[in-house]
Amino acid sequence: MATSFFYFTIRVYFFIMHNSNLSFEKKLPRDMSGIHLFFTGIKGTGMAALVEICLERGATIEGSDVDDVFYTDALLARYGIKAKLFNKKNITQNIDLLFHSSAYDPDSHEELLQAKALGIPIMEYTIALGLISKASFSVAVSGVHGKTSTTSIIGTMLKDLPLLSQVLVGSQVPSLGDSCTMNKGSEYFVAETCEYKKHFLHFHPNIILMTSVEEDHQDFFPTYEAMRDAFVEFVHLLPKGGRLIYCSDDKGCQDVVSIVKQKRKDIRYIAYGKNAKAAGETYFYTFTNLYLESGTQNFTVQTPDFEKKLSLRVPGYHSVLNSLGAIAVCLSLWEEKGNSFNEAILDSIGKALLQFVGAKRRGEIIAHFEKGRGILHDTFVLDDYAHHPTAIKTTLQGFKDFYPDHKIIVSFMSHTYSRTQALIDEFASSFSAADIVFLHKIYSSARENKEKYLGNTSGEILFEKTKTHHSNVHYFDEFMDAVDPIISLIDTEPCVFITMGAGDNWKLGLAVKNRLEDTK
Repeated sequence: MATSFFYFTIRVYFFIMHNSNLSFEKKLPRDMSGIHLFFTGIKGTGMAALVEICLERGATIEGSDVDDVFYTDALLARYGIKAKLFNKKNITQNIDLLFHSSAYDPDSHEELLQAKALGIPIMEYTIALGLISKASFSVAVSGVHGKTSTTSIIGTMLKDLPLLSQVLVGSQVPSLGDSCTMNKGSEYFVAETCEYKKHFLHFHPNIILMTSVEEDHQDFFPTYEAMRDAFVEFVHLLPKGGRLIYCSDDKGCQDVVSIVKQKRKDIRYIAYGKNAKAAGETYFYTFTNLYLESGTQNFTVQTPDFEKKLSLRVPGYHSVLNSLGAIAVCLSLWEEKGNSFNEAILDSIGKALLQFVGAKRRGEIIAHFEKGRGILHDTFVLDDYAHHPTAIKTTLQGFKDFYPDHKIIVSFMSHTYSRTQALIDEFASSFSAADIVFLHKIYSSARENKEKYLGNTSGEILFEKTKTHHSNVHYFDEFMDAVDPIISLIDTEPCVFITMGAGDNWKLGLAVKNRLEDTK
């Protein structure tokens, strides 16, 4: 009950924390039985995943959102949770804590204002995630790109390892039962953490996995150095004896490590990547003998202790790197528990890796149409969240390698004016692995003032620059206007059609899928 001394203490603590400049070393308990939580913005991917984590720890949960239907509605329905519509009447005295999405302002949203009026502590998602992490031995998966896929692979592996663990992913994962989480106890907690606005500084990591450090989020990090320094600050959160697992093939990760090493001799550095052995660390994860065969990438992992041949069913060199990082995390947790490596554990990791087929919007296969019954050629419709030039380039190359007999057609919608303006030359040259490129208007974000960029940044300007690098580029301001041209191309030869970006052009992929289904 909220009136008990324990919950009264929680309320007093959070009231003080949000109304003073004092710093407290507190955490949410691992056992959350009896705590009544309310989630404002419960349908957000991260929020829905946090719901699953807190339910597993015993909390009672309800929440609210808009009336639109999202894929998270089905996730919440599994637990008997139906989101209420936003209304201040949802907030009652029996609520102990209110978690809210960063999309909603505590100074204007009716539910958050009501919670304040009733003395109910409110907490943004990233702060809540950080306090939950403090109650367990926690791993933060970080990086400008690769976070979601790597965390998904970790969850898939830990699912079959005898470790009491929870994993929170920023997307739905088929190998986790189409969930955003893996729940099997709470001794170890692994979560995808976000660098935007330095949100990851709320996390309490014992291990950090760092996949990549590049210029991005220009509305908050105006320079590469600002982004790099944020990761340096983040790594300094590691306690004495903590581990930094980093991709030694990534120049930004190398920069961060070289700076951190000047002050932190008390943490363990583990490199992974093709060149990890040359990084000079005592322990490393590298690979040899990478080849494609029968829809799998095959490679041999090498460490100072073992070699193991593994196979992966998703495309891209970057996926191999993500797998290495995930293996390094899982075996670090295995070692942390006091266990030694053995063939059974390595076999378990290998089997789990084969179960991984990607995450929602990460190389997600929307449809596969085999030749016949009205379909003239073998066709795949895919969707991918890649929205940074490096991710676009590596992801498209991965598809080209994985589907060598298919024409690669991509629809890309750039996300945010600030990112497009800062990296427009890099974007323009990132589509070399695609045979045909379709570009669209920029998908703006509520966090930026797009009026500031009008006239010097647009989808058309990106199109003109891309034409200097690519011979087959088309522009449709509204992506749905591209359905007929794309269908006509698909009719000519085997194709992989990919909608790509952090915008909403994924709807184009569904439209193409539906049209192809109508021809069967």
